[in-house]
Amino acid sequence: MTSSSSTSATADTAPAYFTAYENLAMERSASGVLTLRFHTDGGPITFTGQTHSDLPRALEAIAEDRDNQVLILTGTGDRFMTDIDGPSLGDITKPLNWDRTYAEGRRVLQRLVDLEMPIVSAVNGPASVHSEYVLLGDVVVAAESTVFSDYPHLTFGIVPGDGIQVVWEEILGFNRARHLIMTQGSFTAQQALDWGAVAEVVPQERVLERAVEIAEQLARRPQLLNRYLAVMLRQRVSRRMAEGTALGMALEGLTAADMAYRQAIG
Repeated sequence: MTSSSSTSATADTAPAYFTAYENLAMERSASGVLTLRFHTDGGPITFTGQTHSDLPRALEAIAEDRDNQVLILTGTGDRFMTDIDGPSLGDITKPLNWDRTYAEGRRVLQRLVDLEMPIVSAVNGPASVHSEYVLLGDVVVAAESTVFSDYPHLTFGIVPGDGIQVVWEEILGFNRARHLIMTQGSFTAQQALDWGAVAEVVPQERVLERAVEIAEQLARRPQLLNRYLAVMLRQRVSRRMAEGTALGMALEGLTAADMAYRQAIG
């Protein structure tokens, strides 16, 4: 992580959760700016069932650690997240398997939106898988190469009900979000800037650096001010997330079960 501050959490002193999750790399500056970077073996991430299980647990640990002042979310390399390993999620047509996915999916978005610290997103390139994670950031800095979309849901034949529908509607507006989700459309970083969905668009090599600059500036504020700004400013979306994922993921599971039925009848 590029920062003028020395790193407070060294390999010897970092909390155990920093290295507990195979797809989540964490590093914290002396001022308490925690960078969470998605990766697979040090390169761009392929989202898996393990990632799906680990992320809500990691967010809970991050929330409980008062040494964390600001969170930066970013990816690795030239993209945020574009690949997903569908089979690793298990047989989502089976109710007991979907029950686990349902619980994890609801927790990750709710824990992210309820995180009591500012979130700065450094969108380092295309985000066609779980773009809602970074679009929930209080400040979103996107690379010029970024394109936002939702590849997996309609491609797999399931309803996008895991929170992306709430986030896109909140940041893009009701009609635009419906159009893009219904048609499996996409939007560029520049369009996102024009529509007010991101704060800044910068060259790819500047994304993390700029996010760190903003995060370090925020970290200089009193912690309680930061905590309760986050609570206040995300109150509406927190409420909507609780409602939206409860129904949305139930409908997503129903369409997943229909996949097996359609395959059975040929």
